[in-house]
Amino acid sequence: MNPFALLLLFLAIAGEVIGTAGLKASEGFSRLGPSLIAVLGYCAAFYFLSLCLRQLPLGIAYAIWSGLGTVGSVLIGVLIWREALGSVHLVGIGLILVGVIVLNVFPGNPGA
Repeated sequence: MNPFALLLLFLAIAGEVIGTAGLKASEGFSRLGPSLIAVLGYCAAFYFLSLCLRQLPLGIAYAIWSGLGTVGSVLIGVLIWREALGSVHLVGIGLILVGVIVLNVFPGNPGA
């Protein structure tokens, strides 16, 4: 994969995680600062995702974006809001990570 496209994808993931953290902290958009963080984070996420899609296949990019964004949001929830995770949750997160790894290790056309 193109390193610049991957950088754009990781910026999109960071924007999504920041936006999600802001969304949680905004308390239903009732707090201005976190609400602005949520909106700006999601705007950055979609902007960088749109740029990386110029060079990456949609399905692969979206799967990586949503998968790593989910894992990042879970980590933020655990670290900042002290949300609890059980063993089943950890297995699910592990499966998401395995899926992202598989998509990166075998990115080629399966029919080729």
